[in-house]
Amino acid sequence: MKVIPTSAAQPGRSEYWQRTPGDEPRGFIQPYALEELWFHTGTACNLACPFCLEGSRPGDDRLQLLRLDDAIPFVDEAFDLGVKQFSFTGGEPFINKDIIGILDYALMHRPCLVLTNATEPLLKRLQQLESLRERPHALSFRISLDYPDAARHDAGRGKGMFASALEGLRKLHDMGFRVSVANQLLSGITPDVATARFAGIFRAAGLPEDLPRIEFPEFHPPGARVTPPEITEHCMTAFQTEETRRSFMCAFSKMVAKSGGRMRVYACTLVDDDPDYILGETLTEALQIPVSMKHHRCHSCFKYGATCSEMKTGK
Repeated sequence: MKVIPTSAAQPGRSEYWQRTPGDEPRGFIQPYALEELWFHTGTACNLACPFCLEGSRPGDDRLQLLRLDDAIPFVDEAFDLGVKQFSFTGGEPFINKDIIGILDYALMHRPCLVLTNATEPLLKRLQQLESLRERPHALSFRISLDYPDAARHDAGRGKGMFASALEGLRKLHDMGFRVSVANQLLSGITPDVATARFAGIFRAAGLPEDLPRIEFPEFHPPGARVTPPEITEHCMTAFQTEETRRSFMCAFSKMVAKSGGRMRVYACTLVDDDPDYILGETLTEALQIPVSMKHHRCHSCFKYGATCSEMKTGK
């Protein structure tokens, strides 16, 4: 895949979209397909985790609640573009009163993945989820379980949230849904030790020991002033290959979210705090725009291969 030169970047964005503060050509990713479409269901959440990359909390409306009528045109457009999966994030998706109807519609077209904390909002809707098992495509869930330690998890999410998340995880698994786990990067221990600790947690909860896990680095709250190394055009050619560039989320996915009463298409799930990454109001338009690697979270993708998707993990 050709690396898009700086001159091809779209005008009308901040000065650092095209060039770094040191005046070097910025690295870019060229979208090549729409394999996955993410829907942001809104930043409202039942929890208020201080580390949340979306700054979500009860009643938050930085990104507004997604409605069924908002989602339908994008499901239809994505289907026409050959999308392979729909994925849903928040906030907490099960805060949203329209989530079951949205999933019902989307599952008629493609498989769906929902990211959830699996606590009270989800537990209240388990009976509604049962009906979705009859749809043509599969529904799966990724549950946030920050650490294989209840006290450390609850320190960020609130007392009893570790046990509640495990209950939700177990009930979803028992209902026959595919489940996976998202945890925070465990520094100071080897991957084998981390796997063993989570296996012990899963085993004690009556779950398979080898549940798929995705580990995330620190992404920092919205608007955080973080200054990682700049990603230049040279970085994207010297340290990345065509294959690895295609594994960046902005190469094969997009996210739609509602703000100011309008639906907008963002480059990926990690950059909705920066208006430069609003690529348009249709998926077709957004897929034409090369994506600048200027956001501080882009460095996590560059350094760790971090991705919110499970489509490129082999899991």
